[in-house]
Amino acid sequence: MKILIMKVTLRASWSHSLKEKRMVVKSIIQKLKNKFNISIAEVDDQDIHQTIVIGISAICGTSAQQDSTMEHIITFIENNTDAEIVDIQKEDVYDSFNLS
Repeated sequence: MKILIMKVTLRASWSHSLKEKRMVVKSIIQKLKNKFNISIAEVDDQDIHQTIVIGISAICGTSAQQDSTMEHIITFIENNTDAEIVDIQKEDVYDSFNLS
């Protein structure tokens, strides 16, 4: 079992208020939840109207599935929002459970 943990930072340079930002954040989070079996939330910089930081986690069976899921999520974000991805951080968590 592999656990995918990633933090994606986006820049919405056209956003001029927290209200505009919240609409974008709610939209992309809901779309990602509907498309992928992941946990997702805005995790940082909630008071900065041009910066969006979302945390994502998922359980994957293999490293290949983990990498594939991450790439699909990134591609989906790029294709479904006008915000620009400025940083992606991934944490590797390996087989940490032995339930015998």
